[in-house]
Parts: sequence; structure tokens; C-alpha cells
Amino acid sequence: MEQSEKQKKKLTFNMKHIVIIIALIAFLGISGYLVIIFGGKLVVNEEDLILDATTTIETKDGEVIAELYNENRTLVSIEQIPKHVQEAFIATEDRRFYEHAGVDIQSVARAVYRDIIAFAKVEGASTITQQLAKNLFLHNDKTWMRKTKEVMAAIYLERQFTKKHILEMYLNEIYFGVGVYGVEEASQLFFSKSAEDLTLTEGAMLAGLAKAPNGYSPINHPEKALARRNVVLQAMDNAGKISTETRIQAQGKTLGLNLNQQEQTPWVDSYVDLVMKEAAEEYEISVDELQRGGYRIVVSMDQDIQRIAYKQFKDDQYFPGNTDGTQGAFVMMNQTSGDIVAAIGGRNYELGNLNRVTVKRQPGSTIKPIAVYGPAMMREEYGPYSLIPDQKASYDGYTAENVLGNYEGTVSIYEALRVSKNAPAVWLLDSIGIDYAKSYLEKMNISIEDNGLAIALGGLSKGITPIKMMESYRPFIHGGKFIESHTITRIYNRDNEMIVEGKHKEIQVFSSQVAWNMTEMLINVVKNGTGEAGDYEKALAGKTGSTQHPLVKGEYKDAWFVGYTPQYVSALWMGYDQSGKDHFLTDGSSYPTMLTKSILTEVDKQQPLAATFEQPENVEALPAPIELPKIENLKAGYTFGGFSLMDGKLTWSSPDDDRVVYHIYKKQKGIDQRIGEVKGKNEFIIDDVPLLQTTRYYVVPYNPLTKVEGARSNTVELSL
Repeated sequence: MEQSEKQKKKLTFNMKHIVIIIALIAFLGISGYLVIIFGGKLVVNEEDLILDATTTIETKDGEVIAELYNENRTLVSIEQIPKHVQEAFIATEDRRFYEHAGVDIQSVARAVYRDIIAFAKVEGASTITQQLAKNLFLHNDKTWMRKTKEVMAAIYLERQFTKKHILEMYLNEIYFGVGVYGVEEASQLFFSKSAEDLTLTEGAMLAGLAKAPNGYSPINHPEKALARRNVVLQAMDNAGKISTETRIQAQGKTLGLNLNQQEQTPWVDSYVDLVMKEAAEEYEISVDELQRGGYRIVVSMDQDIQRIAYKQFKDDQYFPGNTDGTQGAFVMMNQTSGDIVAAIGGRNYELGNLNRVTVKRQPGSTIKPIAVYGPAMMREEYGPYSLIPDQKASYDGYTAENVLGNYEGTVSIYEALRVSKNAPAVWLLDSIGIDYAKSYLEKMNISIEDNGLAIALGGLSKGITPIKMMESYRPFIHGGKFIESHTITRIYNRDNEMIVEGKHKEIQVFSSQVAWNMTEMLINVVKNGTGEAGDYEKALAGKTGSTQHPLVKGEYKDAWFVGYTPQYVSALWMGYDQSGKDHFLTDGSSYPTMLTKSILTEVDKQQPLAATFEQPENVEALPAPIELPKIENLKAGYTFGGFSLMDGKLTWSSPDDDRVVYHIYKKQKGIDQRIGEVKGKNEFIIDDVPLLQTTRYYVVPYNPLTKVEGARSNTVELSL
């Protein structure tokens, strides 16, 4: 009896333990299942679901000039990928893709069985979803829990997304070798076509690369690639996706590669750098974001002009340096829109180098139109033919000297600009005031710290960039209105939605009359002044500038030409990045002037440029300057007529310019008497010649524009 009770207790105890163990196993099983089901959220990083995509930079004509990426990938929707391409990947990588929930238990069991039989790992069992999870979230995970995390993430993906979306992510994410990700870029690389145009055999070849993109590379291992493609076709046949006849025909085809050979385009690098800077500064899109965001950026580059400028910058004859390393920068914009059509950041520029179109340099005399003469002519007391002092002078210790040491006493603004005199520019800046002049620069986004009269000659502590100099001349060709230049016209996001459309407002800086007057004056600078160097037959206005080298007497540090045609405004600088005593220019502004004209000449061959500037309707023409003649052949005689029967007659050589006025003077004690004047003629009748005495006369040419007389003629006598 006691023994029976003991057996019952023992049995009860054992049953309790069994129940507890079963419950514990059930609890652990359920817990593990719940961890696997819901733990995937801890593995999945939502940010990683957004695939890196290539940003393209393209012209307005749709031609891609550059691509920016971490992973070279162009995203496409599943609808853009042919069904037979999808089936090729599924048949090869995961035949039961549409049947499992992220993990294929049958495939796992089969793989384990075959591994045991072979005493080695001979078959994988990762589904497409698992491969996607591993590539997205676990590519750097080397821990022993990696496979568990992979399963958890795969199940999570299956619970969150449709099969179609998972397959779309997989086909966009997968690596195909040669730095290419996703079926679209792979299709472009190997077959020079979009993924939506892939044939059965082409899609099968791409599916074959998924296992080992480098080992089955059709470029480096074409035989292996062909064999692997045929394995994929066999898998499609086995899965019932294609017929045996179709499979045999497809296996008999060659790879049919049509490699997309990427053209090397170093000539666009300077421009692309400006685009990247503008995206960051104006639209807050960083370089990192550009390299992953899949943007489409439409820019205003003119490929013809960009290529021409790049080629011309290779010509050593235009760069007068005393040693190697002479550098330069060139930038050109459409004067109407402000679109930058070309930019050269250096003679051998590579992306990432110093882009010299954004580097500040001392502008020399190119600053005179924008900081001195333009602002001055906005005041009523100054016009193109206003006379200003031309003499060496000191201002609180600062001395203004003309380069050649020649002084005329007084000179018109027109003439001072034509030959780039320094002393008159400094005097005029002092007259109008530095703050007043700087206020005009600030309207054009040029801010300088300097407060001295050296501003008039471009002697700045930090200088001005070529881009800013180009922008500052635009008001002269566009009615006095300033516009900020830009490379970007539109930006689209990865969904091809336009998120930026460049709209740039104009700011009135100079009056339209002052702008036109300046254009007329700068045309003359190119035709008859400091901008004569080089050959260009069409319309061009501009100003030269150079700075003296601080360490080498008689040599140059910076050389400039800033100018414009009726269509374009440009700025060209040349010099050295570091101008030490062993690095200097042996000549000045004539070289950037010649190079600019050479570029324009080549551009004119591609797109005819305007032969003349058209005068706006709301301005008055600026008269051409008058050059006063030197009269040395004044003659005196008599003619019949008038009350005295005999009149005096003065004659001189015929005038070349009928705008010249001639003042007629009679010599007498004290102040000579002006007895008359004629305009555009070469004779004067004296109808009151004194009798029985000798009188003397001379003629003085007079400029009605500057209101200045010239040199008087020889003296002649009349006596009756």
C-alpha cells in the first residue's frame, strides 16, 4: 500500500515535470517565433530601404554630361522591367518566391540534407527576400547571429511590402560588377539600352550575374558568362516559364554584348563643380545628398562653347608666364537670362581641384567701369565727355600715377577709359566718394572691405572673382539691370518631380542711358584702345586690366579681359596661383584679350554672333569722339561782295569731321577778339576788314562735345 502511494507520487511528480518542460518548450518556441516575427523591426533600418541613386546632370537638350553617385544606380519601377527578366531572376535565385513568407522552409530542408550528404556546404537556401535583407541591412555584419537577423528582416519585409515591391527593390539593389547597381544601369552598360527593352537572353545573362558578378563577368569571362546564362535559361525551362524549344533557340545565341563605352569628358569638370557648389549654396543639397539622392539636374551649359574654351586654354601661346604653371579662368553667361554657358576653372582642371572662376583676384583696371565711371555718370555733373583732371596727385599719402607717366592736364571720361588712365580714375573716385561707389558694387553683390582710393585701380586686399566680374558687366548690355548668374535651371527628384525652377530677378543698377553710354565707350576701348589686341570682327565691348607684380619690377601678377557681345558676357583671368618672385607674367592684359577674341571667333563658327550692338529705343546715341585737327595752312585773301565791295576771306584745309566748330580770332592788344565761328566748313568771310591797316587772324578748332578748344592755327594778315 505504501509502495503504491510512492509510485503514484513519483508518477505525479514526473508528469508535472513533463508538463513544465513541455510548457517551457512551448513558451520558448512561441517566444522565439514572436521574436522572429516581430524582431525584424529591430534589424531593419528604414533609411536603408531608400536605395542610393545616381544624380544626373544634363543639358537643356537632355544630354547627360555627368553622373554623381556612391553607387551607380538608376531606379526603375517593376512595370518597367519585362516579365521574362523578372522570371529569369526568380527561376535562378528563388523559384518559390511567390509562395513563401520570406524564408523557404522546403529549400532550407533540401539544402541541409544535401550539405549533410556531401559533408560540406554545397547549396544555399537564401530567398530573394533574404538576399535583399542581407544586402540592405547586414552587409557589414559578421556576427554569428547574422543569419538569424537575416531571417528576421526577411519576414519583416514580407509583412510590410508586397511581393512586387520586394522584387522591385531587389532588382534595383543588386550589384552587377564594374561599379554598376540595379538592372537599369547593368542593361545600359552591357547592352546600351534601357531595361524595359531587354530580350530573353539578355535578361538571362543579367540574372546569371547575381551569383558572382565578377566571376561571370561577360567582359572579363565571356565563356563563363555564356555558360551561366544557359544555366539560367535551363532553370526557366524547368520552372515552366519558357518552352524547351524557346530555351534551345535562346541557348544557341551569342551574348550579344553592346558595351556602352563611357566617353571621357574632362572638359565638363569645371562646370560640374560649379553646379555642385550652386546646389549646395542656393538649394541646400549637399554633395553627399547629390551622390545618393537620384536627382536630375538640368543646367544651361552650351557644350560647343564649353569645348571651345577648354581647347583654347590648352594653347600655351596665350599664357605669357615666365615658367610652367601659368593658370587661367574663364566664365561666360547668356546676357539675357544669366545662364552660365561655359566655365573653365583652370588649364588642366580635374573635379575636386581649385576652381579658379570662384577665386578672388585683384581686378586691375577692369573695375573702373563698375566702381568709378558708371557710378559717376549716374550723377548729372558727369557724362562721357566731361573733363576731369589728368595729373599726378597725392591724396593723404596715396599717389595716383599713369602707367607711362604721361599727363594731359585734363581729359574726358571717354578718353580716360579708352587708354585706361589711372590718375583721372582716382581723382574721380575721390570726387564722387568711396561709399557712393561701393554702394553700386553692393547692388551687384560685390562686397569689398577696402576703403581707400586704390579701389579705382583694382588694388583690393582680397579681390573679386571672375564670376562676379562677369556679372558686373551685364548691366551695360541689358539696360542697366543686374542679374545673378547661375548654372542650374531645374532640379527633379528621384520621382521625376520638379522641385526647383531657377527664377532670378533683375536689379536696376544704372540707368539705361548710362548703360548704353558705357557700351559705346567700351566698344571704342576694343576698337581703338587697350583692348585692340587680337582679332575678332563681330561686335565686342570690354575692358582690360592688369596688376603689377609686387616682387618683380616691370612684370605682371594678374591679367584680365572682361567684355560682352550682344549675346554673351564673359570674364577671363590669367596668372599664377602663387605669385612669388619666381612666378610672374611677362606681359599683361593683351593676352587674355587675344584669348577671349579667339574663343569668340571659334564660337562664331558654330553659332553666328551679332555683328553690331542694337541701340535701345529709350536712349540717345552717344556721339563718337571728335578729334580736333591741327591747322597749319591757314590762308588769307579777298573776295568781292558786301557793303565794302571787298571782304576778307580765310581758308584752311577741309575738315575731316563736320562736327568740328572753328572759332575765328582777330589779334589785338590785350585779349584777342573772337569775331565769329563756323561749323564743319573750311572758310570764313570777314566783311569789316579795316582800311589802311594790317590785321592779323587765326583759327582755333573747338570740340562741342568736351567744350574744349584745340591748338590755334598759324597767323595770317590782311591789309587794304
